[in-house]
Amino acid sequence: MGQLIKLQDYISRYELDIYHYPSEFIRLKKKQWERMKQAWEAGQLAPKVQSSESWKWLEEEPSLFDKMKQIWRRKKIEEGENDQPKEEDDFAFSVTSEPRTIEELKILFLEKLFQLQIRWASSTLTEESIIHPKYYHDVYLKYFLQRFPDTYLCMYKPVFLLKKAPVELNTILISPTTTWCIAFTEEQSNNIIVGSADRFWTEMVGGIERKIVNPMTSLDRTEKVAQTIYKRCSVDMPIKKVLINREGYIDYRYAPNDLEIIDRRHYDAWFMSLRQLTMPLKHVQLKAAQSLLTYCDARYYDPLIVEEMEEADE
Repeated sequence: MGQLIKLQDYISRYELDIYHYPSEFIRLKKKQWERMKQAWEAGQLAPKVQSSESWKWLEEEPSLFDKMKQIWRRKKIEEGENDQPKEEDDFAFSVTSEPRTIEELKILFLEKLFQLQIRWASSTLTEESIIHPKYYHDVYLKYFLQRFPDTYLCMYKPVFLLKKAPVELNTILISPTTTWCIAFTEEQSNNIIVGSADRFWTEMVGGIERKIVNPMTSLDRTEKVAQTIYKRCSVDMPIKKVLINREGYIDYRYAPNDLEIIDRRHYDAWFMSLRQLTMPLKHVQLKAAQSLLTYCDARYYDPLIVEEMEEADE
């Protein structure tokens, strides 16, 4: 399961300690899967019943930064500025229907992790972002998080601050060996995308043509931003651009040599080559992720301050 290290311009805990959370996620994912599997095998995963023990992600082994945050929050509580600290990321096993097979259990587990990852990518111990509900149903976001290995770090439509202006870029997927800048041209199934150097491309479906925005504009911008940041931060990692159409075709006769075109004729081979990469997390990969996160925008609020303001208005 790919790790969501950045979602749009939401605050992410990976921004606080990129060298801690990716490996922690992998360890805790394995641990919680075994617990859920054992509960299911023992018949203790009954519908609409929550287990007494919740998942406390990150509170088991918080980083030094998190410990300082917790001390700060505790100090405010002791001074009487708040009632009780918010217990972060409680996640209990609760199901609406009992899985009948191990495959159904895996699907349920992945869905629970997907929801939790969104929370991880929109909050820290002390800050939260207001997340749009659409991301809980975003098929492309689920694709990156549920189809790739744990060692892939995903920045989904990240917002970068470029010359003090927020700019949304394409999805960036950082593997242990390569940084992928990814764009999709999947407006309709069985379509044919005809590319050119023009501002608009042509999509043909069943003899009907329509214009679509040239995806290379944003894809080139994403690559250029990543290259500039890597050079500035001395990150030695290859960057590749890829244009994907899983259920259709792409006809881009004069495509640049540095672009990988992946349509239904080549998708399975390309996807399996990424899935079969068995390397662990690499230092250069984490350094690359940290350098990109440094230049990302983050909009969030402090729940404690909001609570204090609401209490003052009462």
